[in-house]
Amino acid sequence: MSQTKDEHARTQPAPIEEDLGELLKIRREKLAKLQAEGNNPYEITKFNPTHYSQNILEHFDEMEGQQVTLAGRIMSKRIMGKASFAHILDARGQIQIYIQINELGMEAYETFKTYDLGDIVGITGTVFRTKKGEISIKAEEITLLSKSLRPLPEKWHGLKDTDLRYRQRYVDMIVNPEVRHTFVLRSKIIQAIRRYLDDRGFLEVETPVLHNSAGGAAARPFITHHNTLDLDMYLRIATELHLKRLIVGGFDKVYEIGRIFRNEGMSIKHNPEFTMIELYQAYADYHDIMDLTEDLVSTVAKNVLGTDIVTYQGEEINLAPPWKRITMIDAVKQYTGVDMLSIQTDEEARQAAGDAGVHIEGKPSWGEVLNILFEEKVEEHLVQPTFIMDYPIEISPLAKKKKDDPRLTERFEFFITRREYGNAFSELNDPIDQRERFMEQARQRAAGNEEAEMMDEDFVNALEIGMPPTGGLGFGIDRLVMLLTDSYSIRDVILFPTMKPKEQ
Repeated sequence: MSQTKDEHARTQPAPIEEDLGELLKIRREKLAKLQAEGNNPYEITKFNPTHYSQNILEHFDEMEGQQVTLAGRIMSKRIMGKASFAHILDARGQIQIYIQINELGMEAYETFKTYDLGDIVGITGTVFRTKKGEISIKAEEITLLSKSLRPLPEKWHGLKDTDLRYRQRYVDMIVNPEVRHTFVLRSKIIQAIRRYLDDRGFLEVETPVLHNSAGGAAARPFITHHNTLDLDMYLRIATELHLKRLIVGGFDKVYEIGRIFRNEGMSIKHNPEFTMIELYQAYADYHDIMDLTEDLVSTVAKNVLGTDIVTYQGEEINLAPPWKRITMIDAVKQYTGVDMLSIQTDEEARQAAGDAGVHIEGKPSWGEVLNILFEEKVEEHLVQPTFIMDYPIEISPLAKKKKDDPRLTERFEFFITRREYGNAFSELNDPIDQRERFMEQARQRAAGNEEAEMMDEDFVNALEIGMPPTGGLGFGIDRLVMLLTDSYSIRDVILFPTMKPKEQ
């Protein structure tokens, strides 16, 4: 079997830098020769494939003997005298190509032998099955459509360096087909969410990305500057306050799927730029939104995966309704023995947390202690889908108070695989109460809490016009995609995650 120098390198361990430089030189020399012969592949502006590899592989019995045209990237090549084999990768899979000197002609065959792995070619040929049983295309014509000037990662080991995979997603998707499959599923998940809400009368809308004040969530914003207005502005940290303005304006059901920006830490669960959906339904409360949430997630899983029982990092998760519902107070009591209902003062709450083995810094309030106990002692137990209800008012500035205990709000978050996936309220529509809570948030901000809500006078004005009782929900699309694709890190489900610039 004869091989080009570049082809031979592909069967060896990954080249060191000096070898890579030689390979780059060889590929550029090949390109220069093609251009000198009047065969510059970059001058080709159009090619018309008739089929994808998947079509042929799945419908071979109907297509055997038919002439087809495909386009794709050369992923392997075996030169064998007067006949050779190659595999090309297109948008939907790989298929083998059989190239025979008698069929293609001497000149075209010799030219094909110079092609490199990674080159993009167009193939016209006949569908057949080889003696070894592999469905293939017998090439009648081959056209070089684009020259790859850099070798792909060594084929047996692929691209495993996670930092390089995220920086060069285009290479990651070429050599790791499961990565492309993840992003196909991501697209289908978003389509299924839209279909679910559209079918139930929700209207998809778009609201501003640039805000005069950062509101709707407890998060640090990114700050930018509008030159014409000479005004600092913020990339949105949530869509909530604008969407609720639309409820005031007369829409009963609205939602938005869009990018959110939070100037915070990065981890396997957090990216500064991520995708969120928020939805609002007039004349509904947080119990209605719980019903919608569990049905939406279950329905999306069944539509995309064919089942609402999924495996995440080795654990089986049942997404079928009904999900467990438990108050934060009851959950804390269950896992720590601390009964926060029987505790009345902030000092007693701090003492109870210390007795439960939770270190308390500063002088948090009763509600803040409740939340600290929950985060430290309860979240780690929430594997199956669970609604945690009735959050303290201190950390819920946009949610309605509970009638029977004004220390708490009609708010829930839902947890799966020990992670919070979404947040929802019976929305606060009392403008007087809302203004007071904004003012309290402003005091916290002045005291150094950069994640506290900013005052939004226009939103208060909208509430004064009158907003009906409303239920709202927000959850991260990326985390749901992680769950449904069994992806460990949020970077695995974002095509181009935020990366620190590589040092030159």
